[in-house]
Amino acid sequence: MADIWLVTDESRQHHALRVMHDRLSGDRRARRRFIRGCEVLARVQDHQFIVGYREHGKIQGRLYLLMEYVEGANLKELYARHDPVLVENVAQLLIDMALALEHIHACGFMHLDFKPENVLVSPNASVRLVDFDIAQPIPPAPKRMPSNPGTPAYMAPEQLARRPLDQRVDIFAYGVAAYELLTNQKPFNGATPTEILRQQTNRADFLSPRYHNADIPVALERIILRCLEQDPDRRYAHMSVLSHELQAALYL
Repeated sequence: MADIWLVTDESRQHHALRVMHDRLSGDRRARRRFIRGCEVLARVQDHQFIVGYREHGKIQGRLYLLMEYVEGANLKELYARHDPVLVENVAQLLIDMALALEHIHACGFMHLDFKPENVLVSPNASVRLVDFDIAQPIPPAPKRMPSNPGTPAYMAPEQLARRPLDQRVDIFAYGVAAYELLTNQKPFNGATPTEILRQQTNRADFLSPRYHNADIPVALERIILRCLEQDPDRRYAHMSVLSHELQAALYL
């Protein structure tokens, strides 16, 4: 949807400039999605684990977002190269990601595309959550979305099945990302959304996190498994409760 550029201002401060692809300039849906992401970020960015917002607008006919530059890589890239920052800071990364989602929910939004690619990590393991293009206000009751964007491997069953949903889909996505961070495996694999949904529903082949990594504390595994419950009513209702239990389980 967009290109990311490193830019420097007159005071030699670095920023990240996200510019919408020119080929999408005539796509009204893509334009609305880009602008919504900018507006949501402006609302939620006042937090240490959310990428900083600077401004957004139009330059040479193309929509842009100017935001904080984060030196480092996203979690998916760190997984791929088995970066030691993951092993050395895994507990803090888990907590910081949870606190980022807790803040977004407290601001009244659900992210709807929480995944490792959208978590930037600096060399000193500082987390920044990015990409709010498909974020939506948290509904007063579970609501069916008019469209179903997102990344299937991290989508909750109700999201994949196009059923009414709320912020608990983010909690499921957090559970998938946490499982992957701790085991280097995804809990549900499939080549298509239908296959992933089938695995989520029929868990005959599901393996607990400690099957892959016996060093995971039992209390932490219990938290992840609750996040991954098929029934949203059996998950955590609020990220604040999850964050509190997570910090207790990790003694942080």
